[in-house]
Order: sequence, then C-alpha cells, then structure tokens
Amino acid sequence: MANSDKRFIYTRDDGGISIVCPADNCELTLEQIKAKDCPSDRAIHTVNKSELPEDRDFRDAWTYTE
Repeated sequence: MANSDKRFIYTRDDGGISIVCPADNCELTLEQIKAKDCPSDRAIHTVNKSELPEDRDFRDAWTYTE
C-alpha cells in the first residue's frame, strides 16, 4: 500500500481536525512522517484515504470519532 493511501487525523486547539496526507515520493516510513508532521501531544489516528468524505463542501464541520 502506498503512503498516499493513508491519512493522519488529529484535533486542533480550535476543535477542528487536521488531516496530514503523506506523499508516495517521501523516503520516510509512515511512522516517521507521523512523528515529523503531527504534534506529539495529540492523539493521532491513521486511516485509509477511502474513509474520508469525498465531498469537501462542509470540511470545516468534519469530526472524527474512533
């Protein structure tokens, strides 16, 4: 599975969520990308890209529950 098939999701201070999209051409592992690009003081959820809504019209209202 390619790096770009995964997403890292975490909740920001303002209550919204941030989604980190790893690139396939990155030489780092997914765990290394998560450590580098996601805050260490948050719960980070790794999900498949296909689990995210395709409709971005209301993306500021997206939430994530494990």
